[in-house]
Amino acid sequence: MASRKRIYDAEFREGAVRIVTETGKPIPEVAEDLGIHPGTLHSWVSRARRNGSPSSDRPAAEPSGGRLRESERAELERLRAEAREKDKRIRELEMERDVCKRFVALWVK
Repeated sequence: MASRKRIYDAEFREGAVRIVTETGKPIPEVAEDLGIHPGTLHSWVSRARRNGSPSSDRPAAEPSGGRLRESERAELERLRAEAREKDKRIRELEMERDVCKRFVALWVK
């Protein structure tokens, strides 16, 4: 039995690519979580890295000048540090959630 080709909207594709690029999770793991074929997600990620968007076949525009000013570089570092802190906090909260789930499961028995 042949399967129908599924069509994903641009928002879904961009969200899937963002999950891979921002979290660093492996493509097969993210693909399984989203219920899509890993090859499909891999092509979206490759296209996004090459063109700037998973739904565009046109190359991304080159940034003007190509170099960051000192203020932009400092802002980028600050934002990256902030993102690392938030990722750390998310992992901590996920661990707490998992402990609570186990506790409730044992308590209900």
